[in-house]
Amino acid sequence: MATEDAKYQSGDPPQATSVEPDVIISSDTRRQNRIPPGQSRTRKWPVLDATGTPTVPEDWKLEVFGLVDRKLSFTLDEFRRLPRAKVFADFHCVTRWSRLGNLWEGVSTRYFFAAAAVRSEAKFVLLHAYDNGWSTNLPLKDFLAPDALISDRHDGEPLSADHGGPVRAIVPLLYAWKSAKWLKAIEFTAEDKLGFWERGGYHSHGDPWVVDETHVDGERFQIPSQVPPGFNDGPEW
Repeated sequence: MATEDAKYQSGDPPQATSVEPDVIISSDTRRQNRIPPGQSRTRKWPVLDATGTPTVPEDWKLEVFGLVDRKLSFTLDEFRRLPRAKVFADFHCVTRWSRLGNLWEGVSTRYFFAAAAVRSEAKFVLLHAYDNGWSTNLPLKDFLAPDALISDRHDGEPLSADHGGPVRAIVPLLYAWKSAKWLKAIEFTAEDKLGFWERGGYHSHGDPWVVDETHVDGERFQIPSQVPPGFNDGPEW
């Protein structure tokens, strides 16, 4: 797996107490134990995706559509002029690594919800990517979490292509595959429409902290005892 040396974390993971007052603090970073069940901390930032890093068109646009009164479309310059927000959050990949203490910057998901005048019958969101039609689904309430962003910067730098640049979603309280890389469109829907990994057997919701009679270490797979084809825990991160 490729990594970026500049993103290597030495020492203890960053703490919420170290960030500026205007930064939104994701609730998971305040846990006494920030590593969900079945996960281990990585000091790197591994690169994982379904089909490799795509070529995003130079005329990138973000579309907002579905159950809205106002369809929206933003060029990259227009996106960068929208109201900005910063979020300090942990990042948990379903392949069992967690990168702690990320500083994301972008536009709150709540901005797009308000600007598009989303209709009351919308209960879910389907995120579409430039990655060969890749998509992922999530409940509207998770998309609108206080720490959810549409992000173009990470740890003070523009997002690289390998990590989803120019723009990706960030939904820190769910597994990282729900934070769609290379974001292309936000679709508001009344019904839950499974995305790429979900159709292959990954969990429709994806909460890494759920532990109950069915899930021993988070909502990884639709049927916990059935590992989807192609899943790989990977090396020691």
